Amino acid sequence: MDDLVIFWALVVDVWHNGVAGIDVGRMLVAVGILIGFLFVRKLFTRFVLAWLKSIVKKTSTQVDDYAIEALENPIRFVPVVLGIFFSTQYLELEGVYSEIAENLVRSLIAFTIFWGSVELLVPISRYISRLEKHLTHELVEWLIKAIRIAIILIGTATILQIWGIQVGPILAGAGLFGVAVALGAQDLFKNLIAGLLILGEKRFRKGDWIRVDGIVEGTVESIGFRSTIIRRFDKAPVMVPNTNLADTAVTNFSAMTHRRIYWMIGVEYSTNVEQLRDIRDQIEQYIIESTDFASPEEASTFVRIDSFNSSSIDIMLYCFTRTTDWGKWLAVKEQLAYRIKQIIEGAGTDFAFPSQSLYVKALPSERPEIFIPPSE
Repeated sequence: MDDLVIFWALVVDVWHNGVAGIDVGRMLVAVGILIGFLFVRKLFTRFVLAWLKSIVKKTSTQVDDYAIEALENPIRFVPVVLGIFFSTQYLELEGVYSEIAENLVRSLIAFTIFWGSVELLVPISRYISRLEKHLTHELVEWLIKAIRIAIILIGTATILQIWGIQVGPILAGAGLFGVAVALGAQDLFKNLIAGLLILGEKRFRKGDWIRVDGIVEGTVESIGFRSTIIRRFDKAPVMVPNTNLADTAVTNFSAMTHRRIYWMIGVEYSTNVEQLRDIRDQIEQYIIESTDFASPEEASTFVRIDSFNSSSIDIMLYCFTRTTDWGKWLAVKEQLAYRIKQIIEGAGTDFAFPSQSLYVKALPSERPEIFIPPSE
């Protein structure tokens, strides 16, 4: 019986003293307060969001509607912060524990504020994208990424300051470390600057078909801080450092206004002058009258008897199609090839093919006799 009394005395002592002088009953109540806030979290969030949405619906702009949608998750976190705050207040902590609890609540408040700021970049970016009239889409994306990183860094510095960690010495040390890194990472900074120059000069954009002389030809998939991903036509991705794109000639086929056809058409030497004129005039008439080709006022158009080749009379055809799409361009070129063949055959002549004539003035007089084997 005495043992039970002693045990009960121990239970009462633990109950009253608990941890850091706080009895277990108060801790259980504090936990209950936190759990209660977590239970009403969904109801609280729904009520607050419904109230905010009713306010923003009265405005004429949509940016506030997008902002409320973006802030939904940070708003859901508010009851958690409130629960922790009221729980710690109920515990009536003292000394270092009180300071830790206060710093924790301050940190959670700062975290919620900067989290909401980062989420607000999504609707704000819809309006920043209007800068694409003056800047490229990729440069605007870089600007948004830079703002996001800046907010995260400021938020991290704020939380560190709350806990008494001085940011100044860290930045000074990071500066010295950055100098050391910069000396060994010159190529990284060169590529970063080259990427900014590419975007600023609007050499190409995401989705453009480009050719980098001696390196790769394909479609731009993404423009990063260090390199640009170009997907070749065989679907293999190629990561090209931005310095190569800045220092090398780049042909942007997507920026074409027209697509060129440049042929040398060889006809037989037996073709007379009238046939040549007829062929030239009909080809030129077909190109000028067709809506598939750019007019001579839009782009240079030439159909001319160009040269006397070793085995043909060459007609130069130089014109541009209105379409720049490769598939459609191939179809237009195919129809032009059919028409040229009809014109040449209709003129009574034919295409020339590479040939070489050998003229023999005389055969040797003393030739060996043909050996005929005797019959048995």
